[in-house]
Amino acid sequence: MGFQAIKVERRGPVLRIRMNRPDKLNAQNPTLIEEMDAAFTAGGADPDVRVIVLSGEGRAFSAGHDLEYPGYDRRGYTYHSRVDMERRLFLDKLLRIRNLPTPTIAQVHGHCVAAGLMLACMCDLIVCDETARFSNPVVAMAMAGVQLLIEPWEIGARKAKELLFTAEAIDAAEAHRLGLVNRVAPGGRLEDEVDALADRIASLPAFAVRTVKKSINDTLDFMGQGRSWEHHFLLHVAGKRSEEFDQWWSAVEREGGGYKPGGLKQTFRRRGDKR
Repeated sequence: MGFQAIKVERRGPVLRIRMNRPDKLNAQNPTLIEEMDAAFTAGGADPDVRVIVLSGEGRAFSAGHDLEYPGYDRRGYTYHSRVDMERRLFLDKLLRIRNLPTPTIAQVHGHCVAAGLMLACMCDLIVCDETARFSNPVVAMAMAGVQLLIEPWEIGARKAKELLFTAEAIDAAEAHRLGLVNRVAPGGRLEDEVDALADRIASLPAFAVRTVKKSINDTLDFMGQGRSWEHHFLLHVAGKRSEEFDQWWSAVEREGGGYKPGGLKQTFRRRGDKR
């Protein structure tokens, strides 16, 4: 299968999916999202694939959703059509990665921002290098987080509030201390470390690994993770109909000359984000 926005590589029982929009810091447009979904689904259906690794080409793992993409413009939707679009394109595909029977590893370097952070957290394990920076600045954009509020589950409620309220990035060492990432690889060794971890997992009995993964995911769901995410998702979409979001978007359009990223970047810079 030919892909435009990803690369897919097979190394024995390990399948690697590389997001391949380096000029956009692997910002996620529908092409990238649909192709990732197809690759994850195919890998999960292949009994010879024991581990799937997700990484990003270029300087970053993912800078979030591609806000240059015209189809994301909120003016093209009613509340209900926006719910349907975001559920199909974002929510359902993210949860498909989270619930895939095959174990998954996110290999993170550089910026891992907003929807990029959400995407990484759908994987079972996260391994990063010392360049990794994790952030979610969307409250400053008048949005109530991204589609899935993963932060309370990943770093605890109090630190989640700090991350979202301040829009400050968490570096690799702090992410490891908080339990957001499993391991921090030294410079230049990230892919080697991930490959070694993937090989170790791939050597284990596949049924046992898949069963443990499902049991742990079920435990989180019994604790309310799935219901909390559904509740937040509806609040997230509703927030895009708020006066605050309209005012923020109008300011972006004035600064950026329309539906372009210039105003977004300036807004991020004013609030201390260096991406």
